[in-house]
Amino acid sequence: MEKQVHIGKKILSANEEYAAINAKYLADNEKLCLNMISSPGSGKTTILARTITDLRGQISIGVIEGDIKTELDAERIRAAQAPAVQIETQGSCHLSAPQVHSALRQLPVDDLDIIIIENVGNLVCPSAFELGENAKVVVLSVPEGDDKPAKYPGIFSKAKVLLVNKIDYLAISGFDIEKVKSDARSLNKDIEIFPISAVTGEGMSLWYEWLKSSTAKCKQ
Repeated sequence: MEKQVHIGKKILSANEEYAAINAKYLADNEKLCLNMISSPGSGKTTILARTITDLRGQISIGVIEGDIKTELDAERIRAAQAPAVQIETQGSCHLSAPQVHSALRQLPVDDLDIIIIENVGNLVCPSAFELGENAKVVVLSVPEGDDKPAKYPGIFSKAKVLLVNKIDYLAISGFDIEKVKSDARSLNKDIEIFPISAVTGEGMSLWYEWLKSSTAKCKQ
C-alpha cells in the first residue's frame, strides 16, 4: 500500500525542529526573543523604532524583519541605530523557523539583550508557525476596529502581550477598548494589555517596563 504523507503536517514538523534549535540557541545565550504579529499597517515598525530610540543605553535590541518584498522596514530600524536583518519571503504569508535560524547568525547576538522578529503583516498564518521565540506580541491598531480578537482568536489566545496602538485615534474612532480587553482576556486570561501610541509616546513606558522585566528573567 502506498504511504501517504500529509504535506502540511510534514512542513510544520520540520519547522518545529528548527524552532527548537532556535529556542536552545537563544536560551544558551540568555536572549529574550519576541515574535511580533499584526495586520499590515498596525504600526509595528514605528513601535520598534521608537522603542529602540527610547531605550538606547538601557537595552540593546536587534530586529529580524519579515516582508514579502523590499528592505524598507529594515532600513527604518537601521536608521534608529539598531541592527536589522531583512527576510524577503517572496510571497509567503509568514516567516519560518529555518529563515529565523539563518537570520540569527547574521545579527551581533552577543551585543544584544533582545531580538524582536517583526513577522509578515497577517493575523492568521504567522500564529501557526513557532520560531523559537520566548513570547508572541500581537499589535492591534485602533483604526482596524475592535472586533479583531473575536475574529482572529488564534493569535490573541497565544500572545503574552497585546499592544493596542494608535490610541491617539480613540476619540474619533468609536473603538471600544474595553471590549477589546474583555474579548482578549476571555481567550487568554494572562495576556498583558498595553494601550499605546507609538507616535505620541503615550503608554509606552509600561511596554518598556515589561521588556526590561522580561529581559532580566532571561538572564537569571
